[in-house]
Amino acid sequence: TVRAIIHKWRKHGTVENLPRSGRQTKITPRAQRQLIQEVTKDPTTTSKELQASLASVKVSVHDSTIRKRLGKNGLHGRVPRRKPLLSKKNTKARLSFARKHLDDPQDFWDNTLWTDETKVELFGRCVSHYVWRKSNTAFQKKNIIPTVKYGGGSVMVWGCFAASGPGRLAVINGTMNSAVYQNILKENVRPSVCDLKLKRTWVLQQDNDPKHTSKSTSEWLKKNKMKTLEWPSQSPDLNPIEMLWHDLKKAVHARKPSNVADLQQFCKDEWAKIPPQRCKRLMASYRKRLIAVVAAKGGPTSY
Repeated sequence: TVRAIIHKWRKHGTVENLPRSGRQTKITPRAQRQLIQEVTKDPTTTSKELQASLASVKVSVHDSTIRKRLGKNGLHGRVPRRKPLLSKKNTKARLSFARKHLDDPQDFWDNTLWTDETKVELFGRCVSHYVWRKSNTAFQKKNIIPTVKYGGGSVMVWGCFAASGPGRLAVINGTMNSAVYQNILKENVRPSVCDLKLKRTWVLQQDNDPKHTSKSTSEWLKKNKMKTLEWPSQSPDLNPIEMLWHDLKKAVHARKPSNVADLQQFCKDEWAKIPPQRCKRLMASYRKRLIAVVAAKGGPTSY
């Protein structure tokens, strides 16, 4: 080995790896820079479009070659995350909210009643599934996911929780309007506050859905002396109840409800089973959400 190194140095004046025989890469350094520049400018550009772009500068390569070259430069094809569309006004409001409440004591968040609505589908969540199968067995019964028209039914539920645990869960029958929403608040908020043993300074959190901010609902809240938390629009990532909705749907679908009546009952059962420790942990880490919003300057976060 030593002799080979000395011989290489005497012959070539270097010990670096020298160019070897074999086919040269078709993608030149200039073409590579062009690829990186294009996908950086527009991440939704497809490999076929990049292939056509290189062909215009007389570089002919397969689209898989382009994907490999981008991969070597740390750029990989990924499914984009879905986040609410944020206008400049939304971004400004989110940043203002995060900065305003960044230094609030933990006691404030522990005495906040978080509320929201969600829809639970009868036949599964909209997620990707995979199966292990052999070729030409795609349509065997065990390798397919059955579907039904219009989702097979669903239920809309309203729920609330605080740091001390889950509150009440109400099934919404029919169309949701301001009157229905006010009736849900009347029947569920005060009992939940008592059950969760919140202090007299408790605050109600709700999003800016038109039914929540209508004139009649605002007057009803004022009449019933319910103080609400000023909330920035398009901010589900700031509401930790979204994590509980995920837990609820996962638990409900694991029980495989066969009809809407089962679905409603399973939702109530599984909501009641949410451990208080889960709620406490969500609220203990709430400041991290605010820090993430400030770091993103009001933009989307990983929550």
